[in-house]
Amino acid sequence: METPGRPGRSCAGPMEEPSGAEQRWLRAARAFVCETLCPAGPGGGGPEQLADLVLRCLRSTWGGRSGELPLGYSFISISDLQCQQRTPCCSHMTWSTSDFKKWAHQGEVILPKQSVLPRTHLILIGYLTDGRRQEGKEKLMDGNLYVQDSTGSIPCELLHFESEWLELLFLFPSWAYIPQTSQGSAGYVEILADPVPVDPRPERVVDTIPVFYPATAAQLLSTSRVPYQRRAKLNVAGELARLSTLLCIHHKTFFFLFLKCFTSAACVPVLVQKPPQLAWHHMLQLGHGYVLTALSVSGLKASGHKVFVTSFSSCLLPYCAEQVKEQPLEIAWRGGPIQPVSPEATVQLPLELTDEKLPVPAKESKILSYMGIITRVLNAQAGLYELDNKICLCLAYQQLLNSARGLRPGACVELRDVHLLQKPLASFPFVVVLGACLHSIVLLKGFSRLSTFQQPVASSGNLYMQLLFRYNLGLPLYLWLVSLLEMLEQRFCRFVGCRRLFIRSMPQGPGVAEKFLVPILNAVVPSKAQVRDVHQEILAEMHHCPLQQYQPLEPPCQAPPLSLLRSVAEQRSKEAFNPSQLLSPLEAQHMGTQELNRRLAWSYDTFSAESFQPRMVLLGVLRASCSSGSLQLRDKSASIPCVITRRDGSPFADTALIGSLLQVETYQLVVEQFLQSDFPSWEQLWTLEHVRGRETRLYVQFCFEDVQILHTPEVQVQEGPTSSDSPSLGKKDVCSSKVELGSPEAKLPKLEGTSPGAGSEEGCDRGQSSARGTSCMSRLFLVTQKEGLMSRNYLPAAEGDGEGQELQLSFQATILWMDKPQLRRHPRKIGNLPELEQTNHQKEDSEAQQRVLLLFMGRSLRWFPFLHPGGLYWLVVPQCLVIPGSERAEMGQKVFSIPELLSNSFTGSLVSFSGEIVERTLCASPGNEKLSAPCSTRRQKGTLLPWDHSVKLSVSAAPDSPVVLDVYIAVAYLQHLWGLLPGAKILFQNLQRKISRFHNVYCTYIASSCISILALPPTCLFLSSNPAGIASKSPAATSPSLVFLSNLLLQPHSLSRSQILCHLSCVLALSLQWICSICSSIFREGRCSRHSPPCPSHTGVSQASAKILVEDGTGEALVLCKNQQVAAVLGLSPVEWKAVQSNVQRRGSIFIQHGGASARPGCVEEPQDLVTCYLKSLCRSRAICRPILLAFSLDRKSSKIPQPDSLQPRRFLCGEMEFVSRVGARLSLTCLNIQEADPKVLCGLSSKRIKTSIGHSA
Repeated sequence: METPGRPGRSCAGPMEEPSGAEQRWLRAARAFVCETLCPAGPGGGGPEQLADLVLRCLRSTWGGRSGELPLGYSFISISDLQCQQRTPCCSHMTWSTSDFKKWAHQGEVILPKQSVLPRTHLILIGYLTDGRRQEGKEKLMDGNLYVQDSTGSIPCELLHFESEWLELLFLFPSWAYIPQTSQGSAGYVEILADPVPVDPRPERVVDTIPVFYPATAAQLLSTSRVPYQRRAKLNVAGELARLSTLLCIHHKTFFFLFLKCFTSAACVPVLVQKPPQLAWHHMLQLGHGYVLTALSVSGLKASGHKVFVTSFSSCLLPYCAEQVKEQPLEIAWRGGPIQPVSPEATVQLPLELTDEKLPVPAKESKILSYMGIITRVLNAQAGLYELDNKICLCLAYQQLLNSARGLRPGACVELRDVHLLQKPLASFPFVVVLGACLHSIVLLKGFSRLSTFQQPVASSGNLYMQLLFRYNLGLPLYLWLVSLLEMLEQRFCRFVGCRRLFIRSMPQGPGVAEKFLVPILNAVVPSKAQVRDVHQEILAEMHHCPLQQYQPLEPPCQAPPLSLLRSVAEQRSKEAFNPSQLLSPLEAQHMGTQELNRRLAWSYDTFSAESFQPRMVLLGVLRASCSSGSLQLRDKSASIPCVITRRDGSPFADTALIGSLLQVETYQLVVEQFLQSDFPSWEQLWTLEHVRGRETRLYVQFCFEDVQILHTPEVQVQEGPTSSDSPSLGKKDVCSSKVELGSPEAKLPKLEGTSPGAGSEEGCDRGQSSARGTSCMSRLFLVTQKEGLMSRNYLPAAEGDGEGQELQLSFQATILWMDKPQLRRHPRKIGNLPELEQTNHQKEDSEAQQRVLLLFMGRSLRWFPFLHPGGLYWLVVPQCLVIPGSERAEMGQKVFSIPELLSNSFTGSLVSFSGEIVERTLCASPGNEKLSAPCSTRRQKGTLLPWDHSVKLSVSAAPDSPVVLDVYIAVAYLQHLWGLLPGAKILFQNLQRKISRFHNVYCTYIASSCISILALPPTCLFLSSNPAGIASKSPAATSPSLVFLSNLLLQPHSLSRSQILCHLSCVLALSLQWICSICSSIFREGRCSRHSPPCPSHTGVSQASAKILVEDGTGEALVLCKNQQVAAVLGLSPVEWKAVQSNVQRRGSIFIQHGGASARPGCVEEPQDLVTCYLKSLCRSRAICRPILLAFSLDRKSSKIPQPDSLQPRRFLCGEMEFVSRVGARLSLTCLNIQEADPKVLCGLSSKRIKTSIGHSA
């Protein structure tokens, strides 16, 4: 405990009788010396003599001449200090309270937010050693210093060290203990003041030493042949000019020092690699003079440099001019060969990035010296520190063999010959970075006074350093690498669990980060790279190192947190949102308010990895959500729903991947936008003031084959059956139970049951079961049918009568038991797959093959993405109640083709089929479908779409097939459906097939329906697709197949959309009008014509329609054209068409009828004016009669689909002759597009069509 002033009571004098407290203190001191110091002593004297020396040293240090004893202080051994002291502390025996407060205040000024080291009253005594002996065994001396007693040793750091101090017993009056950040790891001691020797050694008398000065010694290194006797040793004296850091390469530790001549610039290098001499690194001080004895000249392998090398008999002595005598050079001229030596310092490291392919020239770094205060440890493992709150210091290019001891916030460091790089990485928060290479000098000038822990630098298994030296990264690329590793640790360390497995490179295999980074570095760093020569970097006169040149880096990729990815994607989608781009202006200008806003209500944007700069790599832990029933990619910040498919079209059902860390570089990030707007007309689409609400839904979809698994949870894989597909068998019973899936690691998916609501989302994702370790019941089943997710009125019996309860999200699956229930002792231990019963007739009524209905709700929702019809699964529950029934079920449902569903002979009701979405539009639900959704869905949240609307999906049988089937899905079901995008291949299950009153076949999504994504849209499709939902590969946007009109009579259902080469015979009817955008009344002269009640609209919409007659030599057809197609029929240019519409607006409407058999009954033409006469003459002119290429769809109204054998009488005129003949009825078509047929193209297409027709007939 801290006491003001000097703690304890002092003695009046050495001759007075000690008090009782002093006697107890002295007994404790002698006992401590005997127990902790005597066995560790180098010898000489007994315990009592050593205790007297220690007490004498304490009296002189503490009390000076008065001989007082520090009664308020207690002794502490090395082992007790390491085990009992958990927080940083300091001890200052000789300081008063005011001295300590002043010292602490200076530390607070440096970093005001940090607390200073607390003061303790502990006495530390031990031997200063370099690790020569520890616990009686030889230890590798690595250049570090230790404080040692009989209980152990602890590393220490000193600012000043003398060679005579080694192996001496010292009292440390001022010291600080700094534990490591990790619990259970010992720290180190900072020696704040020179230690006091307990038994000082007598000063050694040195005789006159003959020496060579560097100017003379340099001549011995510059010759090609060393002229001295082989066994001769040289002494060299000089001023210490440079000192390299301690290096350990290939398990060999060494360092270089450079002695400079006192009178010239001559300098010679000296290699120190003998283990007993590594402690010299702490003694040497720049600018001081030294004498090194017994040196020899050797040549370094690989680099060829000649250096002086110390021997075992070498000594380091302080230089004194009176004790040395310079030798003439002639004494050394005694011929002898060079003895090559290698400290294994030539490391084969790839050189930094070459700049021949870089877009901007490389910059030269500046070399300077700097002194500053460490204000923050940015990343100790990466060697990054902050100086003076503004500069980044990178020590990664040096080896910190002392685990970066002393480099704490508040410490003062001096940097010499470091490289200055300005803004090496755009995303790096520091503008100025100081990098220390092997030529640089980093000196610790002052210890920190702040109470901070040590953040040690790992000497082995450090992935930062391994990748740096393996690829010899330049500083910009290394800083980017560090940011990626830090990001990975922050995002996924809580999921991966073991930090050592995550960050460090393990001997048994690469870790998570290494799996992610190595492929990226292999692609970025040149394969043919030179090696980094450590000797060259330290010894060469022309300096060259990885920090000498640099180039600001454009990162090759990025992997931000999922929360940032969500916000960036949503922000980009919001910024790019433009209602005018969602619809074609040619279509939008003819839409009323209701249709216009409905078409804008649902749109989407897609992003790939290349949509972001730099390229975005997707990383996340795969989870199965208990609340939404969807797969998710998750990190510490957020989660994103995902859709996973396989390229072969099989469903994704690998439960073993739950909890795995996935890397995806090929994906589709989808941002769906739900818009609530009230645009009066298309002219206001360029302003957003009519947008009343907007919501987004984001998810990602990718193929399993594009996934790289970086980490899989460590779980025990049980021996069991593999998942397989099997035909559905048996009989139907009913079972409703809460089911939970557990063991995702088994080869066969297993369902485990737990109590309702047990566990959290995290626990449910990992499949943690409360039944683990207890007996359970298991049963194998085959899924025959699965229904989609929806809110159902199922409530657990324990929750009462259910009044006032909300509907529960759930899904149902019809299954077939494949064996009998089995009681097991442990839910994880599932045996081998039993022999399946394959007979449908003999075993149909057996107990082992009963059909039941399972209800999944609550935590079991997470298994919705994994359950698929035809899959085998284990059901594992503590208790499962099965209620038998007698109702029989049909066999497994067949997957039909779309042409089969469109056939008139098809009679099925519930159908399953697959197809590709070619168009997606939001429309009003069919009249008989508006009440199909539950009434409660009107209050559903999460979407702004009108609840009484539906999404119409136009599904084709094949990518280029003209056969299209419309599927209607109520908005109430869309909340749990993902991936319904144009170009996606979908498997529709249990949809209801219906026929409209016009004999159109369509399907509706009902409560028992389900949808599975078989294939994702092609990436190229998103480049040209309409954001509102029309794929560029749809038949309406590409060239449909070329047919004859006679084919439509023979196969009216299989050719719903095609094109024909035909001749436009005449225009039978033409209608031009302006209608109100709100009420659809006639809009005349700038206002609506409705009076009762009056309409406030001031916006009109032009609409045009025309009925034309075409023929292609095999038949005739009536074609309905609308809006811009009418202008194409009349051959009007955009300017002319705009002028016609402007004149029609003044009248409101114009109707022209050609008359004849095709005239509409009851239609009366408008009074003729100039515009009407012009249009009527244009419709009857021969300029309109021309060949065209017509893309169309078949009008399926029952009154307009003629039978193939229906013939009608027709009159033909040839001059004055009149003929009557029976011909086929005219088809009714809807125009999709009209193109002018060039005569040459027309001849080519006609020839191709004739050849194709002949080939088919043959």
